[in-house]
Amino acid sequence: MEQKQAFSNRLTLTDRKHLVIEGVEHVGKFNDREINLDTNMGLLTLRGQELHITHLNLESGNMMVEGFISSMEFTERKGSVGARGGSKGMLNRIFK
Repeated sequence: MEQKQAFSNRLTLTDRKHLVIEGVEHVGKFNDREINLDTNMGLLTLRGQELHITHLNLESGNMMVEGFISSMEFTERKGSVGARGGSKGMLNRIFK
């Protein structure tokens, strides 16, 4: 049985133009305005302008993106349970 390597989850954004992501498991749809990816902490959607994936290594879980990043949105996977025991996202818990 193949065991999945546990990656840390870290996002480092510099000047909203250079993003380094650790914990990437899969990259889905992407274009110059939006990148959808699967991380070990849930789904992540990046939005912006002139977005380019400059480095991707799924074995180590590392990815670099360049371009103007206007938003980053995490969405929990269906059926996943958050660290506080609920399946709702943090904003949903705050704005009940």
